[in-house]
Amino acid sequence: MNDSKNDTKAIINNWNNFRLRIILQGIIIGLITGLIIVFYRIAIEKAGIFTVYIYALMRKNPVIIPFWFIILILTGILVGYMVEKEPTISGSGIPQVEGYLLRKVEMKWFRVLVLKFIGGFIGLAAGLSVGREGPSIQMGAAIGQGFSKITKRVKVEEKFLVTAGASAGLSAAFNAPIAGVLFALEEVHKNFSPLVLTTALSASITADFVSKQFFGIAPVFKFEKLSPIPLRYYPYLIVLGVLLGFAGVIFNKGLLGTQDIYSKSAKLKQRYWPVIPFVLAGILGFIYPQVLGGGHKLIESVYNTPYAIKFLILLLLIKFIFTLISYGSSAPGGIFLPLLVVGAILGAIYGLTLNKFFNFPSIYVNNIIIIAMAAYFCAIVKAPMTGMILLTEMTGSFSHLLSIAVASIIAYVVTDLLKSEPIYESLLDKFLNKGKSKFKAADGNKILVEIPVVLGSPLSGKLVKAIKWPSKCLIVSIKRGDKELIPRGYSEIYPGDYLIVLVNETDAADIYERLSKNAGKCEVTS
Repeated sequence: MNDSKNDTKAIINNWNNFRLRIILQGIIIGLITGLIIVFYRIAIEKAGIFTVYIYALMRKNPVIIPFWFIILILTGILVGYMVEKEPTISGSGIPQVEGYLLRKVEMKWFRVLVLKFIGGFIGLAAGLSVGREGPSIQMGAAIGQGFSKITKRVKVEEKFLVTAGASAGLSAAFNAPIAGVLFALEEVHKNFSPLVLTTALSASITADFVSKQFFGIAPVFKFEKLSPIPLRYYPYLIVLGVLLGFAGVIFNKGLLGTQDIYSKSAKLKQRYWPVIPFVLAGILGFIYPQVLGGGHKLIESVYNTPYAIKFLILLLLIKFIFTLISYGSSAPGGIFLPLLVVGAILGAIYGLTLNKFFNFPSIYVNNIIIIAMAAYFCAIVKAPMTGMILLTEMTGSFSHLLSIAVASIIAYVVTDLLKSEPIYESLLDKFLNKGKSKFKAADGNKILVEIPVVLGSPLSGKLVKAIKWPSKCLIVSIKRGDKELIPRGYSEIYPGDYLIVLVNETDAADIYERLSKNAGKCEVTS
């Protein structure tokens, strides 16, 4: 009993003392993550050059073709075997990171780091339509978890370090430090926490600094400077937002449906699923090599080349279907970059259509492409701030921010009206339903959970004593701005407060959901 009390006291003392050192730890994690993601990006770029060389060689010497397809089949089986042995490396890995932070998914940091690196590299080298950002985010999260384990941090500290690693991963993948921070706040934690902000910011900026030492300070996309779209053309952006909202719903349903098709194929074991997109990539390499890989060069090509609308429609269908088949197979790889490609092609088709039939100035068609990428991202991921800032950082221009915001919020509203869930939440539910890699909490372990009180929550405006709190939890403190209050029976809870709650690790996920997402389940007396 005394040991339990001492553990509880140590946890609370750590909470009060670690807030200053968390910034330094974030910098260390950002440094390590930045170096590993730089190595990952360089490896992918070299593999891409090698793949182009192989296809050029096969066109001259067709006798090599059968050997290339044998290699694709074998590497597809290898990737499938790795995913079978470590399910948490499947797909982008972002849902698994969110599941781990919710204490619903177990994540073995070293296995995830190594296998995700290898699996993501093989998939992109083969030409699968997946992105580098998902693996980068999960590898960053694994580094944060590993740092916490090695340095014996307390559980509550580990959560912030994992988030810092994820933020640093996105920052290093796209040279987008602010988007990395917003992603941590908006998508991973889904609330604004000063502690998450400071930790993620220190890690994200450090990772970006490391990345720019190798790749330079230029933005990811080398787009020419564009004049902002005049306000008189904004009605076209509203229509674009509506169309992309519908397109985002189709993408989400298609992605989840493709996963269902793979799952229901009883004759094909999961370890062989990646063979399908690997072989398809080999075929497309001869017919439409533009659609191979994440699509960074394809976006620049669509931006700089005046393609015909018919060709863009064909390119859209092939890239869209290839992305669903690639991601649905559970092969490691993200969807950020492929969905940005699809958004860019949709924007190009829309802009050229306006130009052809509605006298829309051609000089603003490229603006539409950039706006469409952000709005399409918003429709699928449902993280509008992340999408807006991500595109402004990737293009190196904030001049499109207002127009991007208009189209993005319209796309967001449309998906809300159509009751489309954020894609990563849906993917996490699917992953949990498979029953693999469930979180294993040690009995008796106690952790501190930070719970936001949002506007409209049943907890806001109530006295602490008027709330029937879930059993097995203790309200340790109430954070209000820079102040930290000791909770009393007559302490009133306000919107914007953060409740610091001590719980058993086994009950953390349930209590967090009851107090934050489903606060209505907590009884409130008059």
